[in-house]
Amino acid sequence: MTVGAAASLPAQFAADLAATSRMEWVAVVAGVFYVVLIARQRRLGWVCGGLSSTLYVYIAWHAQLPLQAGLQLFYVLMAIYGWFSWTRAAGAEAPAIASWPLRRHAVAVLVVLGMSLLVANQLASAGGSAWPRLDSLTTVTSVLATWLVIRSVLENWLYWIATDAVSAFMFYTQGHPLTAVLFTTYMVVAVVGYFTWRRRHWTQQP
Repeated sequence: MTVGAAASLPAQFAADLAATSRMEWVAVVAGVFYVVLIARQRRLGWVCGGLSSTLYVYIAWHAQLPLQAGLQLFYVLMAIYGWFSWTRAAGAEAPAIASWPLRRHAVAVLVVLGMSLLVANQLASAGGSAWPRLDSLTTVTSVLATWLVIRSVLENWLYWIATDAVSAFMFYTQGHPLTAVLFTTYMVVAVVGYFTWRRRHWTQQP
């Protein structure tokens, strides 16, 4: 990268940020509230997440990331399920945190990689995706991570850290810098969320 090209990056970022729609701003703000509240095990986080994901169905589709659009629709459904899942046990605010053994994660990673490769090949053949392999990998991993959040499994945050980093890159290259900032924020909060949940997991042990 030349010096001139490097110097133009902040200006391009500022220009893209200024062109960000109000819809995307609302989606980003709701998304920040979602991840902070979920990290604190607050049910209201699912409401914020559902709102953000509803808006991102449209945003991701127009960013030529079709699997991300489908993923956001899945998030809307999971937000509804997550709300009821976290509240059905007599209104408990903080469900017990579980932890998966390493062998279960090994199996999960192999399944994710296999499914991602299969979906990526189909997506590449159909066309219409700017990043078929990364789009499929982040989508399949996000489905797993969302399920782990709903089941209150500690390691969900580790999957989110990796997924959010790749998602930030994809959306930035597609002209959505604010969403890239959102996913970077998600990644930071995921680190905090992991250590917060881990402390709670330790304290709940007999």
